[in-house]
Amino acid sequence: MLVKRFIVVNGGGRWVGLGLAAGKTAAMTSKRYVSLNLDDTSGDWLYVVIEAETGVHYLLQYGGTACRQGDVQGYLVPLEEVSAELQALCTLFEVDYGGAGKWNHGWPEEERVKLREIVDTIEYNQVVRYGAAPHEYHEEQHPLRLDESRMREADEAWIPVITPDGPGILVWCNSD
Repeated sequence: MLVKRFIVVNGGGRWVGLGLAAGKTAAMTSKRYVSLNLDDTSGDWLYVVIEAETGVHYLLQYGGTACRQGDVQGYLVPLEEVSAELQALCTLFEVDYGGAGKWNHGWPEEERVKLREIVDTIEYNQVVRYGAAPHEYHEEQHPLRLDESRMREADEAWIPVITPDGPGILVWCNSD
């Protein structure tokens, strides 16, 4: 069977990802880029990109009106039932901090506490396998933790976190 590679674009012509026809997979011999800056999606999403050597890089504009460009290699994990947490993050960065970005910010303790309290409420579902069959797994919920060793990276829509699966970046739709 012939397998063709194809590029996925949204309505604006922006490259979103690379796929394979006929549902086949191929070895990742070079970097692949996936844009999370989707014009035609709702802003009500919250993901963690777990940092890992996958060959897949996720690109995201972050930092409010500062319009910074992020690139993180790993795999994407959607977070469920997070509308209250997303609203709290948006309020913190867009209202309390004015939407202009906080990259390389000193993060005084009272601001760090606010961010930590929000991140601590976000549940991450870790899939744990107990057998070889596709249905032999269960999910364990764990709270995300703010990676305070990387606070200088923290900004609107780009928060370094620690998950049960390793370090990651918490991302959502940037306000700009």
